Amino acid sequence: MERRGLMLVVSSPSGAGKTTLSRGLLAAEREIVMSVSMTTRPPRPGEMEGKDYFFIDEVTFNLMVNRQEFLEHAKVFDYYYGTPAKPVFAALQSGRDVLFDIDWQGTQQLAQSARDDLVSVFILPPSTAELERRLKRRAQDSAQVVARRMAKAADEMSHWAEYDYVIVNHDVEASLAQLRSILTAERLRRTRQVGMVEFVKSLREWQ
Repeated sequence: MERRGLMLVVSSPSGAGKTTLSRGLLAAEREIVMSVSMTTRPPRPGEMEGKDYFFIDEVTFNLMVNRQEFLEHAKVFDYYYGTPAKPVFAALQSGRDVLFDIDWQGTQQLAQSARDDLVSVFILPPSTAELERRLKRRAQDSAQVVARRMAKAADEMSHWAEYDYVIVNHDVEASLAQLRSILTAERLRRTRQVGMVEFVKSLREWQ
C-alpha cells in the first residue's frame, strides 16, 4: 500500500532521554531514517560527519539560511543547528519516515512549513533530580555546562503542551514501546495512506 512518510519529532530537555529513545526507535523500525542536521559546533568525541551531523562553518550556515534551504534552524548554546529540506521531502515522497531530534523552536518552524506531515512527541524526565543525575552521569559536559542545561530545562519543559504527544521517561524500554505505538498509529492515518483510494476502488469494482 502506497504511503506518504511522516516527520516524527522527539524533543526534550537535555538528559531526559530523547537521544537514547531515538536510537532505540531507529534500531527497531526499518522504515524510519534519522534527519541529519547541520551545525556550526565542533564534533564531540565519537561523532561522525554525515551520520551524527554535518559540521559546517557559520558563514556557510548563514548562506543556506538566506537561500531558504532549511526546514528549521535555531541557535542553541552558542551554536547554530538546521535541517536541510531537500532530503527530508525526498524521503517522505518515497514513503519513508524521518526522525528529528530537535528542540521546541525547531518544532514550531516545522509546524509552520509542513504541519500535515508532522507528528511531535515531548519527552519529560520523571523529576528534576533525575534529570540532573543523568546529565552528570553521561560525563560529556563540564559542571558549568550541566548547570546551564539545568537552568534552560525549565523553559524547555514549559513548551510540552505544544506537542501532539507527551511521554514521561521513567523507563527507557517502556517509553520506547510508547513511542513505537505512536508511530504505528500515525502511519495508519487515512490522509497518509495515499494508495487507499485506488485500493478501495478496486474492492468496489470486484462487486
